[in-house]
Amino acid sequence: MKGNDLLRKELLALLSGGEAHMDFADVVARFPMEHINSKAPHTPYSCWHFVEHLRIAQWDILQFMIDPDHVSPDYPEGYRPAPDKKADEKDWYVSVEGVLSDLENLKGIVSNPETDFFAPIPHAKSYTIFREILLVADHNAYHIGELALLRQVLGIWPKGFEYLTGRA
Repeated sequence: MKGNDLLRKELLALLSGGEAHMDFADVVARFPMEHINSKAPHTPYSCWHFVEHLRIAQWDILQFMIDPDHVSPDYPEGYRPAPDKKADEKDWYVSVEGVLSDLENLKGIVSNPETDFFAPIPHAKSYTIFREILLVADHNAYHIGELALLRQVLGIWPKGFEYLTGRA
């Protein structure tokens, strides 16, 4: 396997999860809608807040890579909903689908044999696709782990779910 093909394969595995950490789809599977706004004690953010934060941050990085005119949200307030904001079921599904859809778009960039991982991004010369993909994967893994732990602390981890795979 050539170097770029191996790199592509490893980056896709990193984005997909399931090796050193759970994947996003597993951690939100069978999520009880009555708990999307639940918070652990001493924690300002609900389960939905974590999902929406993942969506916003991942979307921002994707847009930064592909759109030279993209303007990122203000930091930090633009990267997650206010702690008192509540979601309904529609909000939950919009957030979840946004994460999954943008993740597929990122995988598409990685899968494209024309992607030069180490060339400067044309509109941001000190950044590369490689750096941005690692940033997304690292950020996602961190917060997916938090959400998995939050589900366990709240007692809403599905019975029969294997801890490491998320599958029954």
